[in-house]
Amino acid sequence: MVLRVSKSKAGGRVGIPPSKSHTIRALFFASLAGGISTIEELLISEDALSAMETCRALGAEVSLEGRSCTVRGHGGRPKVPDDVINVGNSGTTLRFGVAASALGTGWTVFTGDRQIRSRQLGPLLEALNNLGASAFSTRGNGLAPVVVKGRMKGGKTDLDSITSQYLSALLIHAPLLDGNTHIAVTRLNEVPYVDMTLWWLDRLGIRYENDNYGRFTLYGGQKYPAFNMRIPGDFSSATFLAVLAAVSGGEFVLENLDMSDPQGDKEVFRMLEKMGALVEYGEDYITVRGRGLEGQVLDLNSTPDALPAMAVAGCFAEGETRLVNVPQARIKETDRIHVMCTELAKMGAEIYELPDGLVIRRSRLKGCRLNGHHDHRVVMALALAGLNADGETAIDTAEAINVTFPDFVEILQRSGACIDMVKEV
Repeated sequence: MVLRVSKSKAGGRVGIPPSKSHTIRALFFASLAGGISTIEELLISEDALSAMETCRALGAEVSLEGRSCTVRGHGGRPKVPDDVINVGNSGTTLRFGVAASALGTGWTVFTGDRQIRSRQLGPLLEALNNLGASAFSTRGNGLAPVVVKGRMKGGKTDLDSITSQYLSALLIHAPLLDGNTHIAVTRLNEVPYVDMTLWWLDRLGIRYENDNYGRFTLYGGQKYPAFNMRIPGDFSSATFLAVLAAVSGGEFVLENLDMSDPQGDKEVFRMLEKMGALVEYGEDYITVRGRGLEGQVLDLNSTPDALPAMAVAGCFAEGETRLVNVPQARIKETDRIHVMCTELAKMGAEIYELPDGLVIRRSRLKGCRLNGHHDHRVVMALALAGLNADGETAIDTAEAINVTFPDFVEILQRSGACIDMVKEV
């Protein structure tokens, strides 16, 4: 599919879809629990459905009706799946699923789409082996397909958590082991996503120790209770509309957002304020109004998913914008540093790569044909650029937006944007 975008104004009041990160965590915690949990207002997207199918394959009973689901958990004793588990494009599901299967006693095989099969798992596999499981990559390169056999026992392991998902996977599953688990973290990116996992552990009454994110102790022999949860709005999805308002001089009122939630991407609103946007915080909404932006140095280590959209913001800010300290953006669905540099340069952006980020100077963008690289956040960010560029922009692999934000095009159309999804011709 191709996204066709023309320069246009958009704005208005928008309900932000539910959080992908909370949705996937809720599904896994409910699957690990005993009894029946209820999850309300969960995200319905390709990544969320991949998580749901993975939890089912490991023995949870998951029933979906509208945006609500009930989950009868397996109590931390997953079954051996009937077939290979395909996680699609969901990296979070892969990392969490691999750790979940290490609680079982049989062999489980995981694979995914082309992008998933290029995303590193080595440090997590090593940690699972150190804790008593047997986990290996079929190609011996730390990439999916991977095979896992439990049962993990606990013990000690070092962990290079270049993505927070490695550490979160262990934090979620280690409390269910027979023994205690001690994790020495040699590197940790994306701390707010770990905070979100710890928020869940606190909510569910799990005992652990956190020594300034450098060492964790998870006490074994614990159980997860069933729970009821309403999924809050997704700050990562809200980022795109907030940036659109900021660069276009428009205004969006973004509903279903709670600044007390642990999601890291809420920091994007502070970044846009720093650049000069007007931001007003309500009880359950945030209003963003654009005016002239000024380039800034922005540390994105805690908010790597914001890099594509903030790269676009940099194109419309006076002076120079530097997005730094985010090397893990190179190991997402794509190398987002390189991809955003390449695609925005096609539009005329003055942009170049750093090892850990991007440098962007104010640029006059022109519409052209762009490659979305099958990456949902890249496609949506390039759409923002196209809505503020001269002429028409066409972005291929646009169906990737269904991974996290299926209503993206419809919401923008209702808000006045000239944007449409068409079949490739």
